[in-house]
Amino acid sequence: MAPQRRAAPRGPESGGPAGGPGRGGRRHSSAKKSRGQQESRWRWLKAAVLLSSAAAGGLLSWNYLRAEDGVTEVLARHGENLQDKFVEIPCSEDYDSHKRFEGCTPRKCGRGVTDAVITREEAERIRRIAERGLSLGGSDGGASILDLHSGALSLGKHFVNLYRYFGDKIQDIFTEEDFALYRDVRQRIQQRIAQAFGISSASMYLTKPTFFSRINNTEAKTTHDEYWHPHVDKVTYGSFDYTSLLYLSDYAEDFGGGRFVFMDAGSNKTVEPRAGRRNGAKRLW
Repeated sequence: MAPQRRAAPRGPESGGPAGGPGRGGRRHSSAKKSRGQQESRWRWLKAAVLLSSAAAGGLLSWNYLRAEDGVTEVLARHGENLQDKFVEIPCSEDYDSHKRFEGCTPRKCGRGVTDAVITREEAERIRRIAERGLSLGGSDGGASILDLHSGALSLGKHFVNLYRYFGDKIQDIFTEEDFALYRDVRQRIQQRIAQAFGISSASMYLTKPTFFSRINNTEAKTTHDEYWHPHVDKVTYGSFDYTSLLYLSDYAEDFGGGRFVFMDAGSNKTVEPRAGRRNGAKRLW
């Protein structure tokens, strides 16, 4: 089954350590990730690594909701405190056409959600880091990006390198403790992904962007602001095998909307943002 190839807005290209978001911010930590059998899409997210409403008419024990596009199953509700939830899904035969990397390419495919990677206090600290950085710029549209690793920052309709653009002023914005926390959290996420998929974290490497994202309902001005399209990360970023999102704000408290949606045949599977919640997946078609 071929995925819809409506690419999601591309974030800044980067090639090294860490990521996450602010006001409705989200932290993206991406290691190698491949194309999957379920498309994921972002809906309405007002900031916090990220990504609508879980109408409380939960039906039956499966927690199904009526949605405009059919039935939605909630994988993780905002009010739940999940230690480690993992749902294995069939790997696509399409994966056989992709290059495999010994020790990194997983032997199974699935989706994991946990609230046990960082504390709420750490989530608040990381969110403040994101807010300080994003205060230096911001997109004219609804989606703003801050990549501490590469220095990419949304500014109007473009991206700038904040380290070159602001020079020594950056020392007044971020401290060594900020960068240390950023790196530490990224490493914890990488280790949790490795544990879930039965591989060594030493075999995983960041390949493209790791960034904070703040999203609101401002009208999109460029394709980078169109975060809502269904997409497959392997199509958007060819080197991805895994994607992880770390939420830094709370669904229905800090913002409206913001669910992360896996689009499956017959029903959608959603994750409601909760500060400190990590949502990671190996999604294959």
